[in-house]
Amino acid sequence: MIITITFIIYFIVLLVVGFIAYMRTRNLSDYILGGRRLGSFVTALSAEASDMSGWLLLGLPGYAYAAGYEAGWIALGLFIGTYLNWLLIAPKLRMHPAATGESLTLADYFEKRFNDSSRLLRIIIAFFTLIFFLFYTSSGLVAGGKLFNSVFGIPYVWAVLLGAFAIIIYTFMGGFLAVCWTDCIQGMLMFMALLIVPAVAIESVGGWQATQDAMHAINPSLLNPFKAIDGSTLSVMAIISLMGWGLGYFGQPHILARFMAIRTHTQLPAARRIAMVWVALSMFGALLVGFVGIGALPEPLLGADTEKVFIKLVELMLHPVTAGICLSAILAAIMSTADSQLLVSSSAFAEDFYKPFIRKKATQRELVFVGRMAVVVIAAAAFILALKPNSKVLELVAYAWAGFGASFGPALILSLFWKRMTRNAALAGIITGGLTVIIWKQLSGGIFDLYEIVPGFAFSMLVILIVSLAGNRDWGLGNSYFLISP
Repeated sequence: MIITITFIIYFIVLLVVGFIAYMRTRNLSDYILGGRRLGSFVTALSAEASDMSGWLLLGLPGYAYAAGYEAGWIALGLFIGTYLNWLLIAPKLRMHPAATGESLTLADYFEKRFNDSSRLLRIIIAFFTLIFFLFYTSSGLVAGGKLFNSVFGIPYVWAVLLGAFAIIIYTFMGGFLAVCWTDCIQGMLMFMALLIVPAVAIESVGGWQATQDAMHAINPSLLNPFKAIDGSTLSVMAIISLMGWGLGYFGQPHILARFMAIRTHTQLPAARRIAMVWVALSMFGALLVGFVGIGALPEPLLGADTEKVFIKLVELMLHPVTAGICLSAILAAIMSTADSQLLVSSSAFAEDFYKPFIRKKATQRELVFVGRMAVVVIAAAAFILALKPNSKVLELVAYAWAGFGASFGPALILSLFWKRMTRNAALAGIITGGLTVIIWKQLSGGIFDLYEIVPGFAFSMLVILIVSLAGNRDWGLGNSYFLISP
């Protein structure tokens, strides 16, 4: 009952925030980018909370529980990717003329950057955005289903439906402002839970040495980051695959939208410092949850249930009030990403399909309404994908993460730093990256066991360079191949 009351209070807070944001949403810019008036703190926490999602409290601890120290490679790759994204991409994107003014989406930026009057870039970007966000949003609904099913015993399908309904309500109402404000609240809640739960659990089992002893007793390989759980040495390809997660940051539309929405680029250094502290401590806490769960839980978790290690530790070791707060953090992680994904998807539909191709003279009120309707439709499609209870959150996130990273990452990086890049190169690179991920995922064995983001990112980058150079009269590199100024 106490946990239920905690969840109800949490939902009420979100709905109040959504209503306040609804009252402040006047046009499509407000709905999609919050009128570009975010501060450093909200930008940092909103970007990271929307980035990490339910995989931070379910997927990553579950992988750490199953694989031990091997999971640290993922965390390391993500940390490096986060830092480079804030350091290199954020200021360039926020100051670039093509990303300011009337640009509301990633497709807007690319279209203005390359003066693409054909609208092909806009169509292709919107297509891949909608495709991969279906899987990404679906991962959030799977995580929500596991949460409600495990805590309240609600049948999985109804549990997924309940989570989807909660997300739709405040995203539908308040748009970007509601998403960012709630993300800020949710980011703080996630941060607190990932500090409290591992600290309490490690103390309960007798300290860090006892935690390591338990891991060693079950499987000594769990304590060696260079060993797989079967005792074999991790291959270079396996380590590259794990660290390759960091490449995904450069192409995530829901994270890049935060960079475009901050009030001014001068606030980015402060936002970067806040974000990096949050990321470092949160991921470290998530890994510790998995490690301590190996010896702390009385019954071993198998298969997809390994992703319930955080939930099981909370239920086993915390007071109901604290447990309710920490379990709400899982919901916060799920909703902080799913709402952002739904918003970017609806933005892609309203701004990149409806306005250019269906109704060019649509009013701002009409576009906001279309965006809100798109939220409902996309959420419904994601709900259908999430109906398999054996789905793993981490696997769904990995696929979508690779799709965005390979499709948009190389194109965005080169478009910001290389003046010789052409429109045709951007188009070819985005298509190459997206299709490589889709095709590579269907294959297995040998080189195809490499995480699909790595070949997708590399092929996309190579194609952009080749097509750009082939399309320019002067094939020389000039005095400055990469630009420093926007």
